[in-house]
Amino acid sequence: MKKIISMLLVLVMMVGMCAMFAGCNQEEEKGSVYYLNFKPEADEAWQKLAAEYTELTGVEVKVVTAASGTYSDKLNSEMAKGDDAPTLFQCGNAQGLLDWGDYCLDLSNTDVYKEMTTDDFNLRDDSGAVKAIGYCYEAFGIIVNKALLKQAGYEITDITDFASLKQIAEDIHARAGELGFDAFASSGLDGSSSWRFSGHLANMPLYYEFRDDEVTKQPATIKGTYLDNYRNIWDLYINNSAADKTSLSTATGDESQAEFGTGKAVFWQQGTWEYANLVGEKYNMKAEDLQMIPIYCGVEGEAKAALCCGTENCWAVNAKASKADQDATLEFLKWVVTSESGTKMMAEQFGPIPFKAAKEPENVFFADANKLIADGNYTVTWAFNHTPNVDAWRAGVVSALTAYSADQTDDNWAAVETAFVDGWAAQYKVQEGG
Repeated sequence: MKKIISMLLVLVMMVGMCAMFAGCNQEEEKGSVYYLNFKPEADEAWQKLAAEYTELTGVEVKVVTAASGTYSDKLNSEMAKGDDAPTLFQCGNAQGLLDWGDYCLDLSNTDVYKEMTTDDFNLRDDSGAVKAIGYCYEAFGIIVNKALLKQAGYEITDITDFASLKQIAEDIHARAGELGFDAFASSGLDGSSSWRFSGHLANMPLYYEFRDDEVTKQPATIKGTYLDNYRNIWDLYINNSAADKTSLSTATGDESQAEFGTGKAVFWQQGTWEYANLVGEKYNMKAEDLQMIPIYCGVEGEAKAALCCGTENCWAVNAKASKADQDATLEFLKWVVTSESGTKMMAEQFGPIPFKAAKEPENVFFADANKLIADGNYTVTWAFNHTPNVDAWRAGVVSALTAYSADQTDDNWAAVETAFVDGWAAQYKVQEGG
Protein backbone atom coordinates (compact mmCIF):
# COMPACT_ATOMS: atom_id res chain seq x y z
CA MET A 1 0.00 0.00 0.00
CA LYS A 2 2.85 2.35 0.90
CA LYS A 3 4.44 1.66 -2.46
CA ILE A 4 1.20 2.54 -4.22
CA ILE A 5 0.87 5.79 -2.26
CA SER A 6 4.49 6.68 -2.97
CA MET A 7 4.01 6.03 -6.66
CA LEU A 8 0.88 8.18 -6.68
CA LEU A 9 2.74 11.01 -4.96
CA VAL A 10 5.57 10.79 -7.50
CA LEU A 11 3.00 10.81 -10.30
CA VAL A 12 1.29 13.87 -8.87
CA MET A 13 4.62 15.65 -8.56
CA MET A 14 5.55 14.76 -12.13
CA VAL A 15 2.21 16.02 -13.43
CA GLY A 16 2.66 19.22 -11.47
CA MET A 17 6.17 19.74 -12.80
CA CYS A 18 5.01 19.04 -16.36
CA ALA A 19 2.24 21.57 -15.96
CA MET A 20 4.70 24.11 -14.57
CA PHE A 21 7.15 23.59 -17.42
CA ALA A 22 4.35 23.62 -19.95
CA GLY A 23 3.25 26.95 -18.54
CA CYS A 24 6.79 28.27 -18.81
CA ASN A 25 7.09 27.02 -22.35
CA GLN A 26 3.77 28.63 -23.26
CA GLU A 27 5.01 31.87 -21.75
CA GLU A 28 8.25 31.62 -23.74
CA GLU A 29 6.39 30.76 -26.91
CA LYS A 30 4.16 33.79 -26.51
CA GLY A 31 6.94 36.09 -27.66
CA SER A 32 6.88 39.88 -27.81
CA VAL A 33 7.11 42.67 -30.38
CA TYR A 34 9.57 45.55 -30.58
CA TYR A 35 8.86 47.96 -33.44
CA LEU A 36 11.47 50.56 -34.32
CA ASN A 37 9.23 53.15 -35.96
CA PHE A 38 10.45 55.26 -38.87
CA LYS A 39 7.89 58.07 -38.76
CA PRO A 40 7.90 60.51 -35.81
CA GLU A 41 4.56 61.99 -36.91
CA ALA A 42 2.90 58.58 -36.40
CA ASP A 43 4.44 57.85 -32.99
CA GLU A 44 1.35 58.66 -30.91
CA ALA A 45 -0.88 56.57 -33.16
CA TRP A 46 1.47 53.57 -32.96
CA GLN A 47 1.75 53.84 -29.19
CA LYS A 48 -2.04 53.77 -28.80
CA LEU A 49 -2.42 50.84 -31.19
CA ALA A 50 0.33 48.88 -29.44
CA ALA A 51 -1.34 49.42 -26.05
CA GLU A 52 -4.68 48.25 -27.43
CA TYR A 53 -3.16 45.08 -28.87
CA THR A 54 -1.36 44.30 -25.61
CA GLU A 55 -4.59 44.75 -23.64
CA LEU A 56 -6.44 42.55 -26.13
CA THR A 57 -3.91 39.71 -26.39
CA GLY A 58 -1.50 40.03 -23.48
CA VAL A 59 1.40 40.23 -25.95
CA GLU A 60 3.85 43.00 -25.16
CA VAL A 61 4.30 45.44 -28.04
CA LYS A 62 6.98 48.09 -27.58
CA VAL A 63 7.24 50.97 -30.03
CA VAL A 64 10.37 53.12 -30.14
CA THR A 65 10.43 56.03 -32.58
CA ALA A 66 13.65 57.39 -34.05
CA ALA A 67 13.96 61.16 -34.25
CA SER A 68 13.62 62.68 -37.72
CA GLY A 69 16.69 62.03 -39.86
CA THR A 70 18.29 59.60 -37.37
CA TYR A 71 16.68 56.27 -38.29
CA SER A 72 19.78 54.69 -39.81
CA ASP A 73 21.94 55.46 -36.77
CA LYS A 74 19.19 54.33 -34.39
CA LEU A 75 18.70 51.07 -36.26
CA ASN A 76 22.43 50.33 -36.11
CA SER A 77 22.58 50.90 -32.37
CA GLU A 78 19.38 48.97 -31.60
CA MET A 79 20.28 45.98 -33.77
CA ALA A 80 23.50 45.64 -31.77
CA LYS A 81 21.44 44.76 -28.67
CA GLY A 82 21.11 41.09 -29.60
CA ASP A 83 18.08 39.55 -27.86
CA ASP A 84 16.72 43.05 -27.17
CA ALA A 85 16.94 44.18 -30.81
CA PRO A 86 13.86 45.26 -32.77
CA THR A 87 11.73 42.43 -34.09
CA LEU A 88 10.13 44.77 -36.63
CA PHE A 89 11.98 47.50 -38.47
CA GLN A 90 12.15 49.61 -41.62
CA CYS A 91 13.98 48.42 -44.73
CA GLY A 92 12.82 50.89 -47.32
CA ASN A 93 15.03 50.73 -50.39
CA ALA A 94 17.77 48.93 -52.31
CA GLN A 95 20.44 50.33 -50.00
CA GLY A 96 18.51 49.14 -46.96
CA LEU A 97 18.30 45.65 -48.43
CA LEU A 98 22.06 45.62 -49.02
CA ASP A 99 22.71 46.72 -45.45
CA TRP A 100 20.10 44.63 -43.65
CA GLY A 101 19.13 41.80 -46.01
CA ASP A 102 20.58 39.16 -43.66
CA TYR A 103 18.30 40.47 -40.92
CA CYS A 104 15.17 40.34 -43.08
CA LEU A 105 12.97 37.28 -42.70
CA ASP A 106 11.46 35.90 -45.92
CA LEU A 107 7.83 37.02 -45.72
CA SER A 108 6.65 35.21 -48.86
CA ASN A 109 4.40 32.68 -47.10
CA THR A 110 3.27 34.74 -44.14
CA ASP A 111 -0.33 35.68 -43.37
CA VAL A 112 0.38 39.41 -43.55
CA TYR A 113 1.88 39.03 -47.04
CA LYS A 114 -1.16 37.04 -48.17
CA GLU A 115 -3.34 40.03 -47.20
CA MET A 116 -1.60 42.26 -49.76
CA THR A 117 -3.31 43.47 -52.93
CA THR A 118 -0.15 44.31 -54.88
CA ASP A 119 3.51 43.36 -54.97
CA ASP A 120 4.54 46.68 -56.51
CA PHE A 121 5.97 48.19 -53.35
CA ASN A 122 7.75 45.13 -51.93
CA LEU A 123 11.49 44.47 -51.82
CA ARG A 124 12.81 41.13 -53.02
CA ASP A 125 16.34 39.78 -52.96
CA ASP A 126 18.10 38.15 -55.91
CA SER A 127 16.47 34.81 -55.14
CA GLY A 128 12.99 36.35 -55.27
CA ALA A 129 12.35 36.15 -51.54
CA VAL A 130 10.12 38.92 -50.15
CA LYS A 131 12.41 40.63 -47.65
CA ALA A 132 10.30 43.70 -46.87
CA ILE A 133 6.70 44.62 -47.61
CA GLY A 134 5.53 48.10 -48.55
CA TYR A 135 2.77 48.77 -46.04
CA CYS A 136 1.65 52.05 -47.55
CA TYR A 137 2.38 54.16 -50.54
CA GLU A 138 2.81 57.87 -50.64
CA ALA A 139 2.97 60.76 -53.04
CA PHE A 140 4.83 64.04 -52.93
CA GLY A 141 4.69 67.19 -54.99
CA ILE A 142 3.92 70.86 -54.42
CA ILE A 143 1.06 71.48 -52.02
CA VAL A 144 -0.98 74.54 -52.96
CA ASN A 145 -3.19 76.74 -50.78
CA LYS A 146 -5.87 77.41 -53.38
CA ALA A 147 -7.55 80.07 -51.26
CA LEU A 148 -4.36 82.17 -51.17
CA LEU A 149 -3.72 81.47 -54.84
CA LYS A 150 -7.17 82.86 -55.63
CA GLN A 151 -6.49 85.94 -53.50
CA ALA A 152 -3.43 86.51 -55.66
CA GLY A 153 -5.61 86.38 -58.77
CA TYR A 154 -4.96 82.86 -60.00
CA GLU A 155 -6.64 79.46 -60.21
CA ILE A 156 -5.00 76.07 -59.83
CA THR A 157 -5.76 75.36 -63.49
CA ASP A 158 -3.42 78.22 -64.46
CA ILE A 159 -0.46 76.06 -63.43
CA THR A 160 0.34 73.50 -66.11
CA ASP A 161 4.15 73.40 -66.34
CA PHE A 162 7.31 75.04 -65.03
CA ALA A 163 6.89 78.22 -67.08
CA SER A 164 3.41 78.91 -65.67
CA LEU A 165 4.46 78.01 -62.13
CA LYS A 166 7.45 80.33 -62.39
CA GLN A 167 5.39 83.24 -63.71
CA ILE A 168 2.83 82.94 -60.92
CA ALA A 169 5.38 82.39 -58.15
CA GLU A 170 7.48 85.37 -59.18
CA ASP A 171 4.41 87.60 -59.39
CA ILE A 172 3.24 86.57 -55.90
CA HIS A 173 6.72 87.11 -54.47
CA ALA A 174 6.92 90.57 -56.04
CA ARG A 175 3.59 91.50 -54.41
CA ALA A 176 4.21 89.72 -51.09
CA GLY A 177 4.12 92.98 -49.14
CA GLU A 178 0.65 93.93 -50.33
CA LEU A 179 -0.71 90.36 -50.35
CA GLY A 180 0.46 89.48 -46.85
CA PHE A 181 1.93 86.14 -47.94
CA ASP A 182 4.74 84.88 -50.16
CA ALA A 183 5.01 82.24 -52.89
CA PHE A 184 7.02 79.41 -51.31
CA ALA A 185 7.51 78.24 -47.75
CA SER A 186 11.17 78.11 -46.72
CA SER A 187 13.39 75.42 -48.20
CA GLY A 188 15.26 74.62 -45.01
CA LEU A 189 18.48 72.63 -45.20
CA ASP A 190 18.53 71.70 -41.54
CA GLY A 191 18.49 67.91 -41.04
CA SER A 192 14.76 67.96 -40.26
CA SER A 193 14.03 69.41 -43.70
CA SER A 194 16.93 68.79 -46.09
CA TRP A 195 15.69 65.30 -47.09
CA ARG A 196 12.94 67.07 -49.04
CA PHE A 197 15.54 68.38 -51.46
CA SER A 198 18.46 65.92 -51.36
CA GLY A 199 15.96 63.08 -51.60
CA HIS A 200 12.57 64.11 -52.96
CA LEU A 201 13.57 67.03 -55.18
CA ALA A 202 16.67 65.15 -56.34
CA ASN A 203 14.24 62.51 -57.56
CA MET A 204 13.29 64.75 -60.48
CA PRO A 205 16.62 64.71 -62.37
CA LEU A 206 17.19 61.09 -61.37
CA TYR A 207 13.76 59.97 -62.58
CA TYR A 208 14.08 61.59 -66.01
CA GLU A 209 17.65 60.35 -66.52
CA PHE A 210 16.72 56.80 -65.51
CA ARG A 211 13.64 56.96 -67.72
CA ASP A 212 15.68 58.00 -70.75
CA ASP A 213 18.43 55.45 -70.12
CA GLU A 214 16.04 52.65 -69.10
CA VAL A 215 17.75 52.20 -65.73
CA THR A 216 15.89 49.65 -63.60
CA LYS A 217 18.37 48.96 -60.81
CA GLN A 218 21.03 50.88 -58.93
CA PRO A 219 23.69 52.15 -61.37
CA ALA A 220 27.34 52.56 -60.43
CA THR A 221 27.42 56.00 -62.06
CA ILE A 222 25.02 58.70 -63.21
CA LYS A 223 25.40 61.47 -65.79
CA GLY A 224 23.42 64.36 -64.32
CA THR A 225 21.56 64.93 -67.58
CA TYR A 226 18.76 66.92 -65.95
CA LEU A 227 20.66 68.88 -63.31
CA ASP A 228 19.84 72.17 -65.07
CA ASN A 229 16.20 71.35 -64.35
CA TYR A 230 17.07 70.66 -60.71
CA ARG A 231 18.62 74.13 -60.60
CA ASN A 232 15.51 75.64 -62.22
CA ILE A 233 13.17 74.49 -59.49
CA TRP A 234 15.61 75.05 -56.62
CA ASP A 235 16.18 78.65 -57.73
CA LEU A 236 12.42 79.15 -57.96
CA TYR A 237 11.96 77.88 -54.39
CA ILE A 238 14.63 80.00 -52.74
CA ASN A 239 14.25 83.17 -54.82
CA ASN A 240 10.52 83.44 -54.21
CA SER A 241 10.27 82.94 -50.47
CA ALA A 242 10.42 85.17 -47.42
CA ALA A 243 13.23 83.02 -46.01
CA ASP A 244 16.79 84.37 -45.91
CA LYS A 245 18.77 82.36 -48.48
CA THR A 246 21.97 82.67 -46.42
CA SER A 247 20.31 81.07 -43.38
CA LEU A 248 18.76 77.99 -44.94
CA SER A 249 21.27 75.69 -43.20
CA THR A 250 19.43 76.27 -39.92
CA ALA A 251 15.86 76.55 -41.25
CA THR A 252 13.82 73.58 -40.01
CA GLY A 253 10.99 71.45 -41.31
CA ASP A 254 8.70 72.69 -38.54
CA GLU A 255 9.29 76.27 -39.62
CA SER A 256 8.31 75.61 -43.24
CA GLN A 257 5.27 73.66 -42.11
CA ALA A 258 4.16 76.57 -39.92
CA GLU A 259 4.69 79.07 -42.73
CA PHE A 260 2.36 77.11 -44.97
CA GLY A 261 -0.07 76.04 -42.26
CA THR A 262 -0.61 79.60 -41.02
CA GLY A 263 -1.18 81.07 -44.47
CA LYS A 264 2.17 82.75 -45.04
CA ALA A 265 2.97 80.86 -48.25
CA VAL A 266 1.01 79.57 -51.25
CA PHE A 267 3.33 76.68 -52.18
CA TRP A 268 5.09 74.02 -50.13
CA GLN A 269 6.97 70.99 -51.40
CA GLN A 270 5.77 68.13 -49.23
CA GLY A 271 3.88 64.86 -49.30
CA THR A 272 0.61 63.12 -48.54
CA TRP A 273 1.77 62.44 -44.98
CA GLU A 274 1.28 66.11 -44.07
CA TYR A 275 -2.46 66.10 -44.69
CA ALA A 276 -3.45 65.20 -41.12
CA ASN A 277 -1.27 68.01 -39.73
CA LEU A 278 -2.74 70.62 -42.05
CA VAL A 279 -6.44 69.84 -41.55
CA GLY A 280 -6.12 68.83 -37.90
CA GLU A 281 -6.24 70.95 -34.77
CA LYS A 282 -2.74 72.27 -35.34
CA TYR A 283 -3.67 74.44 -38.34
CA ASN A 284 -7.36 73.77 -39.10
CA MET A 285 -6.94 74.26 -42.84
CA LYS A 286 -9.91 73.41 -45.04
CA ALA A 287 -9.56 70.31 -47.20
CA GLU A 288 -11.20 72.10 -50.13
CA ASP A 289 -8.43 74.73 -50.04
CA LEU A 290 -5.68 72.17 -50.52
CA GLN A 291 -4.37 70.49 -53.65
CA MET A 292 -1.12 68.78 -54.61
CA ILE A 293 0.36 69.42 -58.05
CA PRO A 294 3.41 67.84 -59.74
CA ILE A 295 6.89 69.23 -59.27
CA TYR A 296 7.49 70.98 -62.57
CA CYS A 297 11.10 71.72 -63.49
CA GLY A 298 11.09 72.46 -67.20
CA VAL A 299 11.44 69.00 -68.74
CA GLU A 300 9.85 68.59 -72.16
CA GLY A 301 6.42 66.97 -71.93
CA GLU A 302 6.08 67.52 -68.17
CA ALA A 303 2.55 68.89 -68.60
CA LYS A 304 1.57 65.20 -68.63
CA ALA A 305 3.37 64.42 -65.37
CA ALA A 306 1.53 63.11 -62.33
CA LEU A 307 2.74 63.16 -58.74
CA CYS A 308 5.83 61.37 -57.46
CA CYS A 309 4.44 58.08 -56.11
CA GLY A 310 6.18 55.24 -54.30
CA THR A 311 7.28 54.18 -50.86
CA GLU A 312 10.20 53.76 -48.53
CA ASN A 313 7.82 52.47 -45.88
CA CYS A 314 8.54 48.75 -45.86
CA TRP A 315 8.26 46.43 -42.88
CA ALA A 316 10.98 43.86 -42.28
CA VAL A 317 10.85 41.20 -39.57
CA ASN A 318 14.12 40.44 -37.80
CA ALA A 319 15.39 37.08 -39.06
CA LYS A 320 17.75 36.88 -36.09
CA ALA A 321 15.00 37.27 -33.48
CA SER A 322 13.67 34.21 -31.63
CA LYS A 323 11.03 32.14 -33.38
CA ALA A 324 8.55 33.14 -30.68
CA ASP A 325 9.21 36.84 -31.24
CA GLN A 326 9.02 36.43 -35.01
CA ASP A 327 5.66 34.68 -34.70
CA ALA A 328 4.38 37.34 -32.29
CA THR A 329 5.49 40.08 -34.67
CA LEU A 330 3.83 38.45 -37.68
CA GLU A 331 0.60 38.00 -35.71
CA PHE A 332 0.70 41.65 -34.70
CA LEU A 333 1.19 42.75 -38.31
CA LYS A 334 -1.72 40.61 -39.48
CA TRP A 335 -3.91 42.24 -36.83
CA VAL A 336 -2.77 45.72 -37.87
CA VAL A 337 -3.80 45.21 -41.50
CA THR A 338 -7.06 43.32 -40.85
CA SER A 339 -8.59 44.67 -37.63
CA GLU A 340 -10.94 47.63 -37.36
CA SER A 341 -8.53 49.51 -35.09
CA GLY A 342 -5.48 48.78 -37.20
CA THR A 343 -6.96 49.65 -40.58
CA LYS A 344 -8.56 52.80 -39.16
CA MET A 345 -5.22 54.00 -37.80
CA MET A 346 -3.41 53.12 -41.02
CA ALA A 347 -5.94 55.01 -43.13
CA GLU A 348 -5.69 58.08 -40.91
CA GLN A 349 -1.89 58.10 -40.69
CA PHE A 350 -0.75 56.62 -43.98
CA GLY A 351 -3.61 56.94 -46.47
CA PRO A 352 -4.15 54.04 -48.85
CA ILE A 353 -2.54 50.77 -47.80
CA PRO A 354 -2.12 47.79 -50.15
CA PHE A 355 -4.10 45.28 -48.08
CA LYS A 356 -7.47 43.64 -48.64
CA ALA A 357 -9.14 45.18 -45.58
CA ALA A 358 -7.88 48.72 -46.24
CA LYS A 359 -10.20 51.63 -45.53
CA GLU A 360 -10.71 54.48 -47.97
CA PRO A 361 -8.62 57.46 -46.76
CA GLU A 362 -10.02 60.97 -46.46
CA ASN A 363 -6.73 62.48 -47.59
CA VAL A 364 -7.45 64.73 -50.62
CA PHE A 365 -3.84 64.52 -51.79
CA PHE A 366 -4.39 60.86 -52.67
CA ALA A 367 -7.45 61.89 -54.64
CA ASP A 368 -5.20 64.33 -56.53
CA ALA A 369 -2.70 61.54 -57.24
CA ASN A 370 -5.42 59.15 -58.40
CA LYS A 371 -7.06 61.74 -60.66
CA LEU A 372 -3.82 62.64 -62.39
CA ILE A 373 -3.15 58.99 -63.12
CA ALA A 374 -6.75 58.36 -64.21
CA ASP A 375 -6.42 61.28 -66.63
CA GLY A 376 -3.57 59.52 -68.40
CA ASN A 377 -0.60 61.32 -66.87
CA TYR A 378 2.64 59.43 -66.18
CA THR A 379 3.64 58.67 -62.59
CA VAL A 380 7.04 59.97 -61.53
CA THR A 381 8.39 56.93 -59.69
CA TRP A 382 10.81 57.07 -56.78
CA ALA A 383 14.17 56.84 -58.53
CA PHE A 384 15.92 58.10 -55.40
CA ASN A 385 15.40 54.65 -53.88
CA HIS A 386 18.47 53.63 -55.92
CA THR A 387 20.77 56.09 -54.12
CA PRO A 388 24.02 54.42 -52.92
CA ASN A 389 25.19 54.96 -49.34
CA VAL A 390 22.23 57.28 -49.11
CA ASP A 391 22.99 59.33 -45.98
CA ALA A 392 26.52 60.19 -47.05
CA TRP A 393 25.48 61.02 -50.61
CA ARG A 394 22.69 63.29 -49.46
CA ALA A 395 24.98 65.03 -46.96
CA GLY A 396 27.32 65.98 -49.80
CA VAL A 397 24.48 67.34 -51.91
CA VAL A 398 23.09 69.35 -48.97
CA SER A 399 26.48 70.87 -48.21
CA ALA A 400 26.86 72.00 -51.82
CA LEU A 401 23.26 73.28 -51.99
CA THR A 402 23.85 75.31 -48.82
CA ALA A 403 26.88 77.05 -50.31
CA TYR A 404 25.10 77.66 -53.61
CA SER A 405 21.98 79.07 -51.95
CA ALA A 406 24.02 81.69 -50.15
CA ASP A 407 25.79 82.69 -53.38
CA GLN A 408 24.06 81.56 -56.59
CA THR A 409 27.04 81.54 -58.94
CA ASP A 410 27.73 79.10 -61.76
CA ASP A 411 30.87 77.94 -59.97
CA ASN A 412 28.89 77.12 -56.85
CA TRP A 413 26.31 75.26 -58.93
CA ALA A 414 29.15 73.27 -60.52
CA ALA A 415 29.97 72.11 -56.99
CA VAL A 416 26.38 70.88 -56.61
CA GLU A 417 26.74 68.92 -59.86
CA THR A 418 30.01 67.44 -58.60
CA ALA A 419 28.41 66.39 -55.31
CA PHE A 420 25.53 64.88 -57.25
CA VAL A 421 27.39 62.98 -60.00
CA ASP A 422 30.89 62.34 -58.64
CA GLY A 423 29.44 61.85 -55.19
CA TRP A 424 27.20 59.08 -56.53
CA ALA A 425 30.16 57.19 -58.02
CA ALA A 426 32.22 57.64 -54.86
CA GLN A 427 29.45 56.44 -52.55
CA TYR A 428 28.73 53.48 -54.80
CA LYS A 429 32.37 52.41 -54.37
CA VAL A 430 32.11 52.86 -50.61
CA GLN A 431 28.91 50.83 -50.57
CA GLU A 432 30.57 48.03 -52.54
CA GLY A 433 33.60 48.04 -50.26
CA GLY A 434 35.88 49.76 -52.73
